[in-house]
Amino acid sequence: MAPAVDRPGYWGPPTSTLDWCEENYAASYYIAEFWNTVSNLIMILPPIYGAIQTVRDGLETRYLVAYLGIAAVGLGSWCFHMTLQYEMQLLDELPMIYSCSVFVYCLFECFKNKNSYNYLLLFILILFSVIVTTVYLRLKEPVFHQVMYGVLVGFLVLRSVYIVTWVYPWLRGLAYTSLGVFLIGFLLWNIDNIFCDTWRDLRQKMPPVLGAVTQFHAWWHILTGLGSYLHILFSLYTRTLYLKYRPKVKFLFGMWPVLLVESPRTH
Repeated sequence: MAPAVDRPGYWGPPTSTLDWCEENYAASYYIAEFWNTVSNLIMILPPIYGAIQTVRDGLETRYLVAYLGIAAVGLGSWCFHMTLQYEMQLLDELPMIYSCSVFVYCLFECFKNKNSYNYLLLFILILFSVIVTTVYLRLKEPVFHQVMYGVLVGFLVLRSVYIVTWVYPWLRGLAYTSLGVFLIGFLLWNIDNIFCDTWRDLRQKMPPVLGAVTQFHAWWHILTGLGSYLHILFSLYTRTLYLKYRPKVKFLFGMWPVLLVESPRTH
């Protein structure tokens, strides 16, 4: 039974297996969870820019797919939180598995010849994605999806630690910033879930602007979107260093990190 602060809206009653802590249709009749929806912009716009830059620099297609994977998660999450419909929930959750599988492939293939392919790893990751998709569609159990996503993230963390410990220790700052931002987002995601009733009660007494700041699931989107973007920068930096390119992190407008890659000098 929906709490009293939830309102009816354009998309009808939620059919998703999850309904987050943000009050439904509180800000707009057309958007079920307003802040949880618009916070996905960070997962859509910067990765699209990164994808364009990847094509311009002539880098490997796997990194184009990685950037577009984040954008797909952002678009799916936008649709899910806007509607709270089960089909849109799948557009959010399943691309999380697929895009993270691409991240795993990229990071574990950083030290191979240019344009080489590891068909065994590709097969394993595709099989994993198919099994997770099939089981999740049958079970409809969000915890299963969260655990499987956590397994992929665990592989990324272990590989990242290996790289910055034994191969490129000067990349620790980038790798650990990516991981730290992601973990802070995960912490806020849990706080939002566990103390939802408390936050809802507090928001009834707060000015709307201050209440928006306590939408911790929206902060999860912002921080994990940034963490995932920084992870691709780390992976791409590692890869281009190995290929003897000359990567540099620059800041757009003095604040947003992008990777500029120059080809190796030819003599």
